[in-house]
Amino acid sequence: MQTPKLRIRDVQARPVVAPLPTPLRTASGSITEAPLLLIDLATEEGVVGRTYLFGYQRFTLSPLRALVLALAEGIKGEPVAPLDLDRKLRARLTLFGTRGLQGMAVSGLDMAAWDALAASAGVPLATLLGGRPRPIPAYNSLGMIPPDEVADAAAKTVAQGFRGLKIKIGWPSLTQDLAAVRAARRALREDVTLMVDFNQSLSTAEALRRGRALDGEGVAWIEEPVRADDFRGAAGIAAALATPIQIGENFNGPFEMEQALYAHAADLVMPDVQQIGGVTGWLRAAALAQVAGLPCSSHIFIEASAHLLPVTPTCHWLEYLDVAAPILAEPLCPVDGALQAPARPGTGLDWDEDAVRRYRVE
Repeated sequence: MQTPKLRIRDVQARPVVAPLPTPLRTASGSITEAPLLLIDLATEEGVVGRTYLFGYQRFTLSPLRALVLALAEGIKGEPVAPLDLDRKLRARLTLFGTRGLQGMAVSGLDMAAWDALAASAGVPLATLLGGRPRPIPAYNSLGMIPPDEVADAAAKTVAQGFRGLKIKIGWPSLTQDLAAVRAARRALREDVTLMVDFNQSLSTAEALRRGRALDGEGVAWIEEPVRADDFRGAAGIAAALATPIQIGENFNGPFEMEQALYAHAADLVMPDVQQIGGVTGWLRAAALAQVAGLPCSSHIFIEASAHLLPVTPTCHWLEYLDVAAPILAEPLCPVDGALQAPARPGTGLDWDEDAVRRYRVE
């Protein structure tokens, strides 16, 4: 497999706000739409690398676009060598740091560069990284659902072929949390995994109280019970509970992940590709998970995750929460409860340009 030498000619970044089929309610706020920044990295050789970033709120799109375009100015004419580009971009941000939107911008350029590199080689990204596209078990990721509606949602999840379901909890009372969990567990077959997510909504003391109540309720993991950067609190909870603790979607790069692992803050990890540092950051995070012996799942970004999990030594679950389908020419769909990256070169992303025009914002 040969990868032609490519040089970056231009980078475009287009903000869109795509609809979500169902608003995603969490204990820390609701997401009613998908603010996305579509990135096209064009090379002098005619290859285009594509990716998108998810801004959570539409007010993030304008500054995020400005950051992507400003950073791109510094790499025009450079070879498409993702490790070198990552090093150069992070060096430029040394005094400012790579937290928040600026880190997301670096990740977006990294993901687009890797997509271009795989596309130029004519192979899927998973293949370029030394693996191969294969079915990855996926779980259906839902929001906060009232207890009297959970059974119906669980039944639909099973009917769709998923072998895992995650619901968000963190209701005003523990009683409500338990009612939702028990309704879901009753509605699911024994061989269907149930996970819960508090979305950082609890104090350490309350997380211990609710976590102990959830022990024995048939839950596979408790996700982000406390503030994402409270590794000491999470470690105390992980040590005290029988149910595994899952964190990672807010790891700000591999170095912060290493701090969490050193603190024993989790039993399971689930990096987010735009927070961890793009494909480059993910590969480093996957190595950390392997060394720590922790199962590693993904957080949203289903298209990239379908390529990255096959090359993750401790591959666990793919979170199925599709935010980009309305603007994609060929959305990625689960089959028999699993997602498999397409055989197309790169990550397989192509924009539906009519939809992009429809949802474009300035």
